[in-house]
Amino acid sequence: MISKFFSFFYFYQWWKNLDKFILSIVITLFITGLFFSLVSTSLIASDKLNTNSYFFFFKHLIFVFLGLLIIFIFSYLDQDSLFRISIYIFFFSLILLILVPLIGVNVKGSKRWLDLFILPRIQPIEFVKPFFIIIMGLIISNKKISNFTLKFFATFLITSSIAILLIIQPDLGQTLLIATSWILLIFISGINLLTLSLLSIVGLSSLLYLVFYVPKFLYIKNRIFSFFDKETGSYNFQSDKAIDSITSGGFFGKGIGEGTLKNRVPEAHTDYIISVISEEFGIIAIIMILILFLTFVFSVFKKVEKINDNKVKLILVGSISLILFQAMIHIGVNIRLFPTTGMTLPFLSYGGSSIISVSLLSGIILNLTKRKVEI
Repeated sequence: MISKFFSFFYFYQWWKNLDKFILSIVITLFITGLFFSLVSTSLIASDKLNTNSYFFFFKHLIFVFLGLLIIFIFSYLDQDSLFRISIYIFFFSLILLILVPLIGVNVKGSKRWLDLFILPRIQPIEFVKPFFIIIMGLIISNKKISNFTLKFFATFLITSSIAILLIIQPDLGQTLLIATSWILLIFISGINLLTLSLLSIVGLSSLLYLVFYVPKFLYIKNRIFSFFDKETGSYNFQSDKAIDSITSGGFFGKGIGEGTLKNRVPEAHTDYIISVISEEFGIIAIIMILILFLTFVFSVFKKVEKINDNKVKLILVGSISLILFQAMIHIGVNIRLFPTTGMTLPFLSYGGSSIISVSLLSGIILNLTKRKVEI
């Protein structure tokens, strides 16, 4: 079995059946992210760390190479192995997520990261998300369970458990991302609209109660109020600087290295990378990035149309939608459509956990969009 897995014939079949257009979009997005990482982080490294000005870039480069390896491994596996391995990794990632409130690293009042001896600082939710989509798809499409209500209840319990663990951190941005992905999968699987509407109202009401009446989430309440009232507090500082940078960049930008946002706003190379790009390269660069993302989404949905397996359809729709939702939230925050959430831009933002997460999703997408032949 192992010799077959590593055989030249198996590799040739993998390459022959792989969707090379989707792969080329993924690689292009990674290269784009590397370029902007270079221009947005070199000054940060030299000013704050007093070290090699390419420190962050080389770190980003290492994670991109690791991400490409992950894409290869997960696209190379056969489907049965992919689903089997995903179940184990999901529960392992869930254990890591449970450990966050207990032994997590506290950064700016939030515990979202683990710092383990065998691993660098990681954000467990980024590892949970790709396999959460697979688990949802496997449960909803399970033919051994004919009762849809039972399947719905099982997915609801898993989603609620993850949401509670995220709220404890607190990380409402990722909570909304997980909840939205679950609602989408349940919706396209054929749930009663009345049930879905009632559930959404209950979920939204619970979230509003936490934000407005639980002291731990006071900062989120302040962010929401300051989003609608620009004169309130200092929560508008980052978003105001971001929108000013986009405006000042104009259509063609100020030029490489001429932007100031990366030096004025903390974590600009992660949460505000789209504003950094717009300031130095202009709106034209943002339009090109949006075209890349939309082409990626369109290419996957085009594949979904030709697939008859409901399980594969659900996982593909869930995976590409997760990437799309995260990109929309990131861009929406940068152009002040949404309150600040601290969401990275897939493929482009600096951050090891984020790169690995989107690599896992890309590997899963490439695996399930391969032409199906017997090897």
